[in-house]
Amino acid sequence: MAFSKENLALDRPKEADRIGDAMRRQLKEMRRKGLVLGISGGIDSSVTAALAVRALGKERVFGIFMPENDSDSETLHFSRMIAGHLGIRTVLEDISPALEALGCYRRRNEAVASVIPAFTPDWKFKIVLPGPDHAGFNFYSVVARSPQGEEVKERLPLNAYLTLVAATNFKQRVRKMMEYYYADSLNFAVAGTPNRLEYDQGFFVKQGDGAADIKPIAHLYKTQVYDLAEYLGVPEPLRRRPPTTDTYSMAQSQEEFYFVLPYEKMDLCLCGYNAGAPAGEVAAAAGMTESQVMRAFKDIAAKRSTTRYQHLKPQLVEEIPDVG
Repeated sequence: MAFSKENLALDRPKEADRIGDAMRRQLKEMRRKGLVLGISGGIDSSVTAALAVRALGKERVFGIFMPENDSDSETLHFSRMIAGHLGIRTVLEDISPALEALGCYRRRNEAVASVIPAFTPDWKFKIVLPGPDHAGFNFYSVVARSPQGEEVKERLPLNAYLTLVAATNFKQRVRKMMEYYYADSLNFAVAGTPNRLEYDQGFFVKQGDGAADIKPIAHLYKTQVYDLAEYLGVPEPLRRRPPTTDTYSMAQSQEEFYFVLPYEKMDLCLCGYNAGAPAGEVAAAAGMTESQVMRAFKDIAAKRSTTRYQHLKPQLVEEIPDVG
């Protein structure tokens, strides 16, 4: 059978039941009473929360809002929308003071200023890839905008890029510390929210948003997450909200930052790659050219290779008997 969009078709009730059964079984094995998760106002955390409530009941699900200085103004609005819709207990933890104390903002500002000398803390910025038609090695550029509206774009040298990303990763790691604080205090487990696209391609921070006890939707492509969102009754405004990194002070899409392609096309490319489908069939399904699909396949393989470290557990000299 030729590859098509139907390869991503999902039996929604069956899948929701399967995930719920796994959640209950895993919590029993861990001897934990419920689940804690960060609520970001995005589709992945919304669906994970909805699945948890469906499986465990709202009393056994606890949500945390964790805005910081660079968060989009709508993030808290959408986070409260899904939490209110589900009726779960929540807490608001502004992580900006912790990030300030760790030097997150100072360190990243210094990295940007090393490339754009006029940059000051009142400017906004983001980092971007070249775009879907770029044929060479990928590289990042920083785009910065002054308070007067002047916009500057400069290619990031490796040292500045690594420093900027290392500083920004404080955000995901501080959020995860907060999730584990509440999980420990409630005797709950922490739910991670990556979808298949993010999990497969290493789009997470090690010991940050990559850390969790349970990852209920890591096997689901983003398209399938949206499909489940409709089935689970996630409010429509949340389902219409475009995916965003919500990490830098300028608005930034996930394709600008990491995936290059919109998630609908990237899902089909990854699904086709995993199925061993010919590039021509994937191209027809995704509305792309065959050469574009081949570039996507090459990028998928490269990301798997370069982010393998993200998935590794701590390495031992030898296995320890009867542990793990």
